[in-house]
Amino acid sequence: MNITFRQLKLFLALAETGSVSAAARVMHVTQPTASMQLKEISQSVGVSLFEVISKKVHLTDMGRELAQTARAIVQTWEAFEQGVDSVKGLARGKLRVAVVSTAKYFMPRLIGSFCKKYPEIDVSLEILNRDGVVQRMRENLDDIYIMSQPPSDLDLNDEIFMANPLVVIAETRSILVKQAGVELKNLAEQRFILREQGSGTRMGVDQYFKKNKFRPDIRMELGSNEAIKEAVAGGLGIGIVSRHSLHGQQKEHGVAVVDVLDFPILSNWHIVHPASKKLSPIATEFKLHMRKELRHYV
Repeated sequence: MNITFRQLKLFLALAETGSVSAAARVMHVTQPTASMQLKEISQSVGVSLFEVISKKVHLTDMGRELAQTARAIVQTWEAFEQGVDSVKGLARGKLRVAVVSTAKYFMPRLIGSFCKKYPEIDVSLEILNRDGVVQRMRENLDDIYIMSQPPSDLDLNDEIFMANPLVVIAETRSILVKQAGVELKNLAEQRFILREQGSGTRMGVDQYFKKNKFRPDIRMELGSNEAIKEAVAGGLGIGIVSRHSLHGQQKEHGVAVVDVLDFPILSNWHIVHPASKKLSPIATEFKLHMRKELRHYV
């Protein structure tokens, strides 16, 4: 097979955008040129790599394998370029970070301070639910992943870098807010509003309830901390959220933390990436930066 590095990057752009025209824009070539290059790639490999259905590109099994190979090659080359730049005293390149949705309360500020220090570095930040982050990790799409419940079925480099306490909240007018040392059993008559199944927060909450043999009366499950806070403020029940979602406050937008015995639930934020992945110099520097900046967010 005779495929150039630029053609590999074009095919990777096709895999990530799902469109020939979008891949052409990413690579700064015309669509006819992109189509011709993609045809040459398929001819060189000798098997079908993708098909177009309703103007949407769908990779075949071999196409997905080629995309994974191309991604590994491109990431290795980018790491080499960053290594050369670091020797020259330069700091430029790209950093890709994927985080679970609750991390949006502190990660943009950490990335912002990093970008001020290294203005020549381009940063891509993906904010998704836990399943989305895990899927990106399986596909090796990013440099670093931030979550509270890393998957146990992957071989990961896993580093705890910050506490993620989970607290009970109620509307500010609730009698619970005025009480001290509320026992968990006294919440049995309350209606709970929790994160959706599969989220890191929900996994931590379910583990705690199971350990304490407590069965909550769940009124609804919502996909974001903001939605939970709004529902709690509206008097629909009590919720459990990361303290980070309250921006470090005891009260916020009609909700307040309830003093429940044995709370907050102990949880942590993890920096993870596949154990087989060699971090680029920029990703390594970003990990150091996060540890240095922790004092502003704990």
